[in-house]
Amino acid sequence: MKKVLALLMFVVVLMGLTACSGQSAQVDVGIVLPTKDEPRWVQDETRFREALKDTEYSVEILFSQGSSAKEKENVDALIAKGIKTLIICPHDGGAAAAAVEAAKAEGINVISYDRLITDTEAVDYYVTFDSIAVGEAQAQYLVDNATGTGHPLYLYAGAASDNNAFLFFEGAWNVLQPKIADGTFVIKNSSEAIALQDKATLTRDEMGKIIGQITTNWDFNEAKNKAEAHLTSAADADKGDVFILAPNDGTARAIADAFGSDAAVTSYLVTGQDAEIASVQYIIDGKQSMTVFKDVRTLVKDSIDMAVALLSGGTPDTTGSYNNGNIDVKAKQTEVIVVDKENVKAELVDSGYYKAEEFTGLE
Repeated sequence: MKKVLALLMFVVVLMGLTACSGQSAQVDVGIVLPTKDEPRWVQDETRFREALKDTEYSVEILFSQGSSAKEKENVDALIAKGIKTLIICPHDGGAAAAAVEAAKAEGINVISYDRLITDTEAVDYYVTFDSIAVGEAQAQYLVDNATGTGHPLYLYAGAASDNNAFLFFEGAWNVLQPKIADGTFVIKNSSEAIALQDKATLTRDEMGKIIGQITTNWDFNEAKNKAEAHLTSAADADKGDVFILAPNDGTARAIADAFGSDAAVTSYLVTGQDAEIASVQYIIDGKQSMTVFKDVRTLVKDSIDMAVALLSGGTPDTTGSYNNGNIDVKAKQTEVIVVDKENVKAELVDSGYYKAEEFTGLE
């Protein structure tokens, strides 16, 4: 009898341990971000944890490190932990389709975060900044600071695998093309863009041809190498006071370093986005002209509000939709703010987004 009782107690303890193990493995919200190697996504991770700490829902955040294969592994791991909602910013919008289709097959709600997942029906919602407005804001800054004609214009773009890169470029082209057509700007580093400079509206294939020439792949080193190659092949007459469309802050700093080191470049204006700390310092120091501030606090809050609505059986608020090549995905859009040296303190420090002690020379 003692042996039987001991065996029963062992079984009960084992069942309890198994139950506890299963409970600890349960995750409500799974979040997959593209890489931990860029400050932007580490910042997003922090904001997500802050936003979820006061909710009843558990979360696990994984990074794909620039690999679609790793991204799929991350999603599979989160599915195995029983997530109910997946928030994912894809490394490659098209390649991510397989991962989210696996999630949808398990009845998981899928929210595409910041970058749209394309060519699949397995996306329920999209939380984003208005990417076309971002490109338009970058280009408008260049236009607003250009007087006269014949200004050398250097174009750079994000990764061709990222749908946002096309939207950013589309927005920039909307504003720049009329000023290219009237001679305000002269394109210096893309034969494809020169060939299409009289077209106010470009097809995706046409944008793809240009982006194929000017892509930075969102990589600091690639951006710097490409800028240096363009400067090496350019005549001094194609330099002077130059205007540069850079797609984000990391590439903006790399490109600024290259142009700032060229003796034939008298001055340059360079755009950016994301308001990374290093670029804010560059703006304060006069080495980067502007950044498009996308308040990640708002984007994260919109994502969490959407996830909580879905987890509680509700319907999330949306403000529009984006076609992903297969379906129109309902979206919540967040406004963007242009920041330069004149308003950097008001928008980024006084607002509480950053602390003043993170910068030097701030006035």
